Amino acid sequence: MREQNTNFFYDIELDDDFHVRNAFWADARSKVAYEYVGDVITFDITYLTNKYDMPFAAFVGVNHHGQSRLLGYGLLSEKLSGYGEYKRIKYAMKEAVYDTFTTTSFEQIWCSFIEKFDLQEIDWLGGLYIERHKWTPTLLRKYFWVGMSTMQRSESVHAFFDGYINSTTSLNQFVKQYDNALRSRAEKEFEADFNSMDTTIPCGSNSSIEKQFQSDFTNAKLKEIQVEFRSK
Repeated sequence: MREQNTNFFYDIELDDDFHVRNAFWADARSKVAYEYVGDVITFDITYLTNKYDMPFAAFVGVNHHGQSRLLGYGLLSEKLSGYGEYKRIKYAMKEAVYDTFTTTSFEQIWCSFIEKFDLQEIDWLGGLYIERHKWTPTLLRKYFWVGMSTMQRSESVHAFFDGYINSTTSLNQFVKQYDNALRSRAEKEFEADFNSMDTTIPCGSNSSIEKQFQSDFTNAKLKEIQVEFRSK
């Protein structure tokens, strides 16, 4: 890929046996897109895990039509996979992160799982906890995410790759198929651009705000503001 396009970026981390531990890459189109839609980004690893138990990680932005735009990709090893009780640890950690709805409950369950599995000496887990205000869903609910909620984008990414890759896809197939998925999404964006320029949606009110959206924004964004007007 790098030989085909010098703007393609990748980085691969190997373990002591020269096996792939982590991989990250960003193609030229994604790097350009980041300059335009990189204001708010979600990091999602819920789509699929391959047969090597390496989650596929996606950095996702949103374009001017409200469509998901992939900005970077990775395959990650689980840091706790060497522990004998790895599956139980993984379940307990997910419970603390995703099944708590108050700061108090998150901190109680997190500390309980650390103590239960004797993980107090793991520095990176301690670092995660110190920066919990940056990534814990419970602590992030108070912020405005410009329509970029994790659930919305996760569902969109799932639809993005469905039909192209699955948990049995080999790495060689994966590279080709993800490129096909990106090409398909780019075509949909071009189609939305054309439709937005070629079609004018009439305003449903005399509001200057709605008229401004009609003249300055895409049809998708105009429809969003029209829904807001109708709900008032």
